[in-house]
Parts: sequence; structure tokens; C-alpha cells
Amino acid sequence: MRLIIRDDPKAVAYYTANYVRQRINEFKPTRKRPFVLGLPTGSTPVEVYWHLVDYYKRGEVSFRHVITFSMDEYVGLPRSHPESYCAFMHRHLYDHINLRPENVHMLDGNADDLAAECQRYEDKIKEVGGIELFLGGIGPDGHIAFNEPGSSLESVTRVKTLAYETVLANARFFGGDVNKVPKLALTVGVGTVRAAREVLLIITGAHKAVALAKCIEEGVNHMWTVSVVQLHPSAMIVCDEDATLELHVKTVRYFKSIEQVQEQLIGRQHIGLKGSISKLASSDPADSFGSGVLPPAAATASKDSNTSDASQSSADEDASDADDDDDDVSSQPFSDDEDRNGDTATAATPAASTPSPANILADSSSDINGVRVDDSLTPAAPVGNPF
Repeated sequence: MRLIIRDDPKAVAYYTANYVRQRINEFKPTRKRPFVLGLPTGSTPVEVYWHLVDYYKRGEVSFRHVITFSMDEYVGLPRSHPESYCAFMHRHLYDHINLRPENVHMLDGNADDLAAECQRYEDKIKEVGGIELFLGGIGPDGHIAFNEPGSSLESVTRVKTLAYETVLANARFFGGDVNKVPKLALTVGVGTVRAAREVLLIITGAHKAVALAKCIEEGVNHMWTVSVVQLHPSAMIVCDEDATLELHVKTVRYFKSIEQVQEQLIGRQHIGLKGSISKLASSDPADSFGSGVLPPAAATASKDSNTSDASQSSADEDASDADDDDDDVSSQPFSDDEDRNGDTATAATPAASTPSPANILADSSSDINGVRVDDSLTPAAPVGNPF
């Protein structure tokens, strides 16, 4: 498990959104091989969604071949209700990107047979090949989705009674009136999340510090369902400094030192997007300059080479996508003229080619830690709601 610590919630949101963007682009989804993304609701991911919408509008990512599954939904709340999770996802993300309507999957809290609805959801996830990346947040008591303390760590999508603490926490969305908050919800299970090929959790704020400490420093415990990520082969938590307040100082230093070693001694060009290491820095002058950073002359040559590789990668993807489906168009990012169904009223301006996987973390224009200007890394400027 990886723990990435950033200064504040804005930096956490930027890092997370940029990571999701790069994972989609690295995956190079097509109609026959879509990228399946699990998504959370609540206040924590809102700014992540703003960034993703901004990336789409700038042509840096396309959701045309992305399939989404939302984590949960209230029982008995109409989908048109502004506080339903269906309305939430459309308001903050779905209505602003080029997701195909048939690729959007949400639980129906008004189904006649709730148990059958939950089984349908699990079956649909299996039908599309499982979830590639599950993005999630947690509650102050360490619950994932609506898997309250005491939930089975093998649980699947089901009906859950909400804990009183959860009802209180969500009352702010219902005018502070706990009586208006639904007491039942449909939720993916802990086992459903664990079955994803990668899990990325966002944890921010001092009020979630105890939950993070239970997850990182103690054993797996069904009373803190977030702790199950310890058992996942590819899990990452992105948190802010406030969320680390209950961790031991040596724990925080340890995880920060891991990132520092990867950045300064191994070199980011040798680190895969999911943290895999391709090789150690060699004794070659090009690698040893500045602890793994290319010297100016080599960097210039490398940049030219990377540009050529990215163009070739884009051309190869276009050809592959055309072979997959004759009536399909390239899975590269689309212009703002395209509607949510992928149709264009006018010819779209071609988007910039996506960097090849080998160079995606070395892309100086979209660093996952910030923005590079004249070879200096600076924090990304926070964005406001683009809507």
C-alpha cells in the first residue's frame, strides 16, 4: 500500500484527478476494451471531479470509452431529488464530460426488489470485466461507501442501514434536519471494492485522522472497514497533513521518505504510474546527472524523442480503435463541440497526442505533483468550479 501525503485538500484533489487522468490515458481504452471506473459521492471528491471536467474541456482526457459505477444510493429518495447520488454525479461530473449514457451505471434506490437490484449491479460489474480503478472516500468512522463499522469484509452490493453518525454527517445536505436524511442505502460491498484491480482512497481533514491511523498502523478490522486496503495488492491512499495527525511521527516520515527516494535517487523516469520500478539509475552520465535527471543536452534530445514516440503512440491507437469498431472514432480526447453521446455537430479540433506510457510520468506539462515552469516544480494553481 502506498500513502501519498500532500499539504491540503486542494493539493490532494489535484494529485488524485491527475492520477486518474493519467491512468485512463495510459490504459488507452477502446469500445472493446473500456476503462471501468468506480466513483464515490460526498463532499470529498467534488474538487477531483472539477479537475477531471477541466481536463476533458482542455482535451487532455476522453471518457468516451470509460464505464462508471457509482458506489451507493439512498433508498426511497427520487432520482430527481437534488440530494440523490444520481443527481450529485450528473451535477458534478456526468453532465460535463463525454460519457456515453449506456456506460453510466448507478444503483436504483426505488427498485421494487432491492435485493434483485443489488444482484443486477454485481452481475453488471462482472459482465464488463470488473472494475479497473475504484476511487473512494471514507467516513470519520472509517467506512467505505456505506459499509458501516461491523460490515463483512467479504460483503457485496446490498441494502444497508445507516449508522446514526453517518445520518448526522449527511444532515448538512438536508438543511441540517436528520429527519430528512434517508436511513437506508444501497451500497457496493467491501468485497466489491476489494475485487477492483486498483483502489485509490482520498482521506482529508483532522476529523478522519483516527480512521487513517487505524488503517495504516493497526490490523485489519471489520469495525474500520477502510483497513481492508492493507490486503489489496494495488492500493493507494492520498491524504493531507491534517489527516496524519494521529499517525506516529516515524510513520509519516517513513512514507514521505519513500516518495523522496523515488523522486531523487531512483528517478521518476524509472517509476511506473502505479509505483512499479523499471530499473535503478545507472552509472551513465545521462542518469547520474542531478540524481537521475537528464543533463540539458540529453534532456533536449529526450524531449524530441518523446514527442516522436507520443505521436506514433497516438497514430497506433487511432488505427487500433478503427480496427475494433468501424463506426467508432478515436478514443483520444474530444473537443467541446462533442455531445455526451460522442456525436459532433462540427469537425472537432484534433487534441494533443497522449504521451506514451514510458514517458507519461516525465511529462513536464502535467506533473502529478504540480506544474513545471522552466524546469522548476511549483504547486498547481487551485481551480474553482468550472460550471
